[in-house]
Amino acid sequence: MLQRPNESEFPQYYAEYIKLVPEGELLQILKDDLSKTITLFEGISEEDGDFRYAPNKWSIKEALSHMTDTERIMSYRMLRVGRGDKTALAGFDENLYVEGAQINRLPIRSILEDFIATRNATITFAKNMPEQAWDNIGFANNTEITTRAIAYIIAGHAIHHKKIVTERYLNSGA
Repeated sequence: MLQRPNESEFPQYYAEYIKLVPEGELLQILKDDLSKTITLFEGISEEDGDFRYAPNKWSIKEALSHMTDTERIMSYRMLRVGRGDKTALAGFDENLYVEGAQINRLPIRSILEDFIATRNATITFAKNMPEQAWDNIGFANNTEITTRAIAYIIAGHAIHHKKIVTERYLNSGA
């Protein structure tokens, strides 16, 4: 079983995400979270997918797209660090990615299918990660991070955004 990373394995700003990951086997947590994500977003209408709980906040569709983009980027980081690559990896501007995706032109089902494909790829990749690779240390966004921490960040990031969608979007009038 993959152990939860300790605080020396990741930058402090990721602690919020890692704390959200429940105890248990990470691969099963990722699978269960995928089911919960599907259930949550399948229940959202096209009209509600465009809802913003406040001015200058992302729509529900944009939030789901952000979850997917972030998982892709973090999975790429997990690949690089897991394979022992010490090359520094750049950060990314999440707002630029959301703007560049122009995601509101797509049906919410297409955006959800993209998340499903991305999560399934993450699960398959993590399942096949060599045991010793989870301890590898790499550099992303000017900080040291382990492969294990990246995997937990992936899980916690999605949990975080689903919580926001539920609390701020769906309970705010969408």
